[in-house]
Amino acid sequence: MQGLSPSARLRIEELSARYPRKRSALIPSLQIAQEEAGYISEEIMVEIARMMELSPNEVREVVSFYSLLHQKPVGRYVIQVCTNISCQLCDAEGILRHLRRRLGVGPGETTPDMKYTLLEVECLGSCGTSPVMQVNDEYHENLTPEKIDCILDGLP
Repeated sequence: MQGLSPSARLRIEELSARYPRKRSALIPSLQIAQEEAGYISEEIMVEIARMMELSPNEVREVVSFYSLLHQKPVGRYVIQVCTNISCQLCDAEGILRHLRRRLGVGPGETTPDMKYTLLEVECLGSCGTSPVMQVNDEYHENLTPEKIDCILDGLP
């Protein structure tokens, strides 16, 4: 895995210059890196740490905390299924089970064709419309197995 391109480094440096502390630009900088590389490798974490004047561990802590940041390659569609209490009460386990069967992978895994990555997440903040999943940046609420099939069938 290569490090950041010169254009990504420049975007991060310009972004960092807008803040009194470089650290304040960490999450959007990680998003720039992920947009370019598809995920945030150890090498990229070290490089961004250097740019932000942080330790690699400080960057690693942020990357590992947020489900929107990926530490390994992911599929074209990242499917996050909420399994917090509100979703659990509305059969999130059944939703996850259906997705496991449909995709042939479990949480934390990516399909062999690199089309889908399935993730189980703690909360998507949509308790009133549970069960819920997020496909890339789009929320899908009040899920049923039939609704999931329609969503997946509609993806290119």
